Amino acid sequence: MRSATFVSLQVPTFRLFWWSGVFSYLGIQMQFLLRGLLAWDLTERESGLGVVYLAFGIGLLVFTPIGGVLADRWAKRTLLVLGQGTIALVATFMGVAAISGNAQYWMLLVTSLSQGAMFGLIGPARVSTSAELVGHEHLGNAISLTSMSMSMTRIFAPAAAGVLAGVATVGIGGAYLVAAVFSAISTILTTRLPKLEPVNPSSQNPLTEIFDGLRYVRGKPELRRLIITTIVAIAIGFNYVAFMPALVEGQMGLSESHVGFLTTASAIGAVVMTAFIASRADGPNSDRLLICCGLVFGISVVLFGLAPNYLLALLVVVVLGLATNGFMVLTTSRSMAISEPSHHGRVQSLMQLAFAGFGIAAAPLGALAEMVGLRATIVVMGLVTFCVVAIYGVVLSRSVVADSQ
Repeated sequence: MRSATFVSLQVPTFRLFWWSGVFSYLGIQMQFLLRGLLAWDLTERESGLGVVYLAFGIGLLVFTPIGGVLADRWAKRTLLVLGQGTIALVATFMGVAAISGNAQYWMLLVTSLSQGAMFGLIGPARVSTSAELVGHEHLGNAISLTSMSMSMTRIFAPAAAGVLAGVATVGIGGAYLVAAVFSAISTILTTRLPKLEPVNPSSQNPLTEIFDGLRYVRGKPELRRLIITTIVAIAIGFNYVAFMPALVEGQMGLSESHVGFLTTASAIGAVVMTAFIASRADGPNSDRLLICCGLVFGISVVLFGLAPNYLLALLVVVVLGLATNGFMVLTTSRSMAISEPSHHGRVQSLMQLAFAGFGIAAAPLGALAEMVGLRATIVVMGLVTFCVVAIYGVVLSRSVVADSQ
């Protein structure tokens, strides 16, 4: 079972790609938390947090379809280097601004928009690169291990960011610069990958290719249902992460470090689940596991909103990490398995719109939290997630029965 879990790492180029991902996610995870901490420090409002993530979501929304097209027609190494290098530069700018005492809310919005745009450009390429480096046979395993690299960094990167941000001699600005260094290392490692030329390069207009990808998904009901379910569940349910600073600092009266440790608890659960899924993502029962993870995801968000103290919130977040990461890995690998390689980039760009939706939904959810209360809003988020996944599970079961008759 151990060899099955890590089989993709036996491929040297995938191993290099995996390490570049580790450093990339170290920087991204740190910035993800620092963005929320700085937004809270500058505004002390849930809506302030929400608008920052809205800017990230808009950048992701606009550039993800473009990233999907480019992943199908450009050398993926070029695309990854461009996007990752820009993320490093943006983090450096924000770090210098914070250290010099010149950080302003509009700067945070601009850098959040820029990072969302670059994340949108490289996201589809990262997923399709995994498939190209290991082949279709171990596709689920490769995606699981790629997700594991992200989850492993979440164990200590947000906590380290929170601790560094709370140290007077380092602060949020210094933590941003550390994140920039990690992003730069990832960029350097990425330059050593093969060029990864496109499978079926096209000379069509990019907008035409985007619409071609939409038509492709529309013509595949199973793929269409999977993408819609993923977008709604992640856009609504995963926003519990955006409101962690407001819950921990604003309502529980704790520090930035406690926010970081809460994120770490979620990451520990994610790593455990990813190791479990890595040897099963290509198996016959992956659909059932996907639905189970999605349902637990929704229930856990509800429990997180109801948690009366930090200790119980910490325990719930571990389960949240298990369920959320399992759901993300399995939906991604499933979408790749039921689509052709010529459309992998564009399919993954649609899947990644879930995270654009996450950023965009943060603003109205933040406004809702100010009107009806933060905890009530989180509970509603969990209920919506549970219902969406439950509906998908019922429809999938009926289609399986119909196909067998």
